[in-house]
Amino acid sequence: MSDAAPVPTVPRWLPLAAIGVTLLFWASAFVAIRHLAADFTPGALSLGRLLVGSLCLGVVALAQGLPTGEARPRRADWLPVLAIGVLWFGVYNVALNAGERLVDAGTASMLIQVAPVLIALLAALFLGERFTTTLALGLALSFGGVALIAASSHGSGAPGTSDDASPVLGVALCLLAAVVYAVSVVLQKPLMGRLKAVHVTWMACTTGAVVCLPFAGDLVRQVGDAPTSSLLWLVYLGVFPTAVAFTTYAVALRHTSASRLGVTTYLVPPITIVLGLVFLGEAPPALAYVGGVTALVGVAVARRVPRPRASAEVAARPPS
Repeated sequence: MSDAAPVPTVPRWLPLAAIGVTLLFWASAFVAIRHLAADFTPGALSLGRLLVGSLCLGVVALAQGLPTGEARPRRADWLPVLAIGVLWFGVYNVALNAGERLVDAGTASMLIQVAPVLIALLAALFLGERFTTTLALGLALSFGGVALIAASSHGSGAPGTSDDASPVLGVALCLLAAVVYAVSVVLQKPLMGRLKAVHVTWMACTTGAVVCLPFAGDLVRQVGDAPTSSLLWLVYLGVFPTAVAFTTYAVALRHTSASRLGVTTYLVPPITIVLGLVFLGEAPPALAYVGGVTALVGVAVARRVPRPRASAEVAARPPS
């Protein structure tokens, strides 16, 4: 007999609303990160965002009451929760922030979309899935698309920064973010069947903030120098793409099949590109669009691989 708490019945519109909120806020985060590169270094931006997010999530989590009974994390749950905090909230944010100093927001969002293919690969390597010809073809297409994006990238340092490193490094950093995202989703999926989304997100976000504490000195100095508008954008990142969107994502992951969730999140890159044009006046190079479409086709092909284990069916999209 399973000791997992049953998932309560929810209105049919709730998962759709949750993923819609998530997509909009995560797409906007790519643009906000690019904009804030002129005022905050990657580590300081990560710490500031996570501190705000942890504070907001803590208020909501404590208002709901500390978890009790079966909803309380078990000893075995703490390792994946801490790993999610270190990887998804810590490493992911720093890598993405650094990558977006070298590539535009739309390109970064397209690169992150290879995460579902990486999840399928992880399932084949560690969860007993077969490494099939279909998966191999999907991998080849996706990384062929990444190669096109890398080849199309050129001196696109964020406005107001002095970064002159190769944009290929920016591509590599975004891919690192995609890798840690993929690992984190595999770790998170089993937790969502029993633990409350807001509690898991709060614990992971707080862990990420602790990991980023070495950047506290940079954050204090840069907050003192940044204009008010940038401080407001920093707070926005912490409240909406972090506290709100990570929680709504966890809600959607709890109540929606991952395969259906993944299809809807293909909207992140086009939303990001439109927002980048409106707020930053920039868009990916023409060849990057070809690479992005190729990579997404690869994702679709790889997702056709049978997933006999429910915990492996986690091909949803990342945050920023």
